[in-house]
Amino acid sequence: PFERSHTVSCAVLVLFIMSGKQSRKSFLACLSLLAFSISESSASVSGECLADADCPTLTAPEQPIPSPVVVDLATVPAQLLSLAKLSDVESGPGVTRLIFTDSDAAGRAYVRSLMEKAELVVREDAMGNIFGRWVGSEPTLPAVGSGSHADAIPNSGAYDGTLGVLGPIEAIAALKRAGFKPKRSIEALMFTSEEPTRFGISCVGSRAMASKLDAVYLDSLTDILNPDHGSFRNAALKAGYANNTLNTKDMLSQCSLGDYGAYYDSFIELHIEQGPELEEENLSIGVVTAIAAPAALRCSFTGDGGHAGAQLMHRRNDALIAAAELSSAVEKFALDTKSDDTVATVGVLKVGPGAINSVPRTADMEIDVRDIDGERRDKVVSKIISRGQEIAKKRNVRWSHEIVNADPPATCAPKVANAIEAAAKKLKLSSKRMVSRAYHDSLFMSEVAPTGMLFIPCHKGFSHRPDEFASAIDIKNGVEALALALASLSLA
Repeated sequence: PFERSHTVSCAVLVLFIMSGKQSRKSFLACLSLLAFSISESSASVSGECLADADCPTLTAPEQPIPSPVVVDLATVPAQLLSLAKLSDVESGPGVTRLIFTDSDAAGRAYVRSLMEKAELVVREDAMGNIFGRWVGSEPTLPAVGSGSHADAIPNSGAYDGTLGVLGPIEAIAALKRAGFKPKRSIEALMFTSEEPTRFGISCVGSRAMASKLDAVYLDSLTDILNPDHGSFRNAALKAGYANNTLNTKDMLSQCSLGDYGAYYDSFIELHIEQGPELEEENLSIGVVTAIAAPAALRCSFTGDGGHAGAQLMHRRNDALIAAAELSSAVEKFALDTKSDDTVATVGVLKVGPGAINSVPRTADMEIDVRDIDGERRDKVVSKIISRGQEIAKKRNVRWSHEIVNADPPATCAPKVANAIEAAAKKLKLSSKRMVSRAYHDSLFMSEVAPTGMLFIPCHKGFSHRPDEFASAIDIKNGVEALALALASLSLA
């Protein structure tokens, strides 16, 4: 470096002399640069330019991204299986872990123990979101976050959500082993109550972080484990949270992460794809560009019922037949958009009185419509409501409907997607850009900070079922790519 800088400085000085166009100021600047380069050792020069001339800006080198960052093939899969043993139903198939149950408490303790083992600074907020922070060299800067959820719907698998909780902890540990030092703090987190099973609403923790949850609405929700006297706050208090809050509004306020970009500079959620594309295309990494959001619709048809033998066919106003007709229309309206990104599902259909010898009197439906295009999704919802009214009139039944929620879809931040893509490239892993058609905490984290998602393949796209599975090598690839992306973003 000494010889190079000396040679370059001499050459610059000679060129100035030969040109005959140099100013006294520029001549002195280059002469000073030559003298400075001779006086320095072989270390690279940093600092300000020596004179008011066309000199390059010299800066200290950035902390390099470590290579390789090695994640053990067996570590995270073993941790996932250990967490899967903590289930509400010990002998049943798959994993059931509703929020704030005993198994959920045990799962939380397990996650905290892994964070502490990785020497992270651990805290929990009033709603039970858990944070484990690796403090960077500039701790006042907004941090880089990565996390997901550990609650599980009945009879589900061992990988949904949990990979995104345990993966970041191991990613941080791998970066530490590689000797990396982050500028921004890097934080692993576990969201509370992503699944809607207990309280009928998804992503409670991340909604609160994004200030997107109303206290009155949260208090109105039924606790299926305590339908007469339960509430989210009561369940949180029983689990040891929200003790320092005055009410639900105060609890939510304490969990808010404030203005966009104030707490996190960027956020990544590692997740199994929950679809078949990556496996079918033999790809290792999915770089998510958009996250679909659902509109949830509850609707009911009510007829008059009657005895299955005595009620003649032409006199019937069968609620179930009306619901069946609407179910068929739901499928049609989704297909009519001609977009693979539009999906619609009749997920619940309850028929009353539910006897083989009784004409159905009631049919209660719950319909889920999802899209990455909010306007297109809402048009499908409007068509469903209009058709329901038409069917009710035609079949002489009563009709009611309620839109439970219609959250906006999210577009992932280019800087986060680019960091994930660059990490995959550095690891020589095949990847593709794709959309997430499932609901995730990242949908609401996109209201908090620039957000992205990193998908890995899962067996046949199976999810929310006991045979959900991701291979050890795919998990390793995902966690290593996550580690490199987090490292890159922490230096931004």
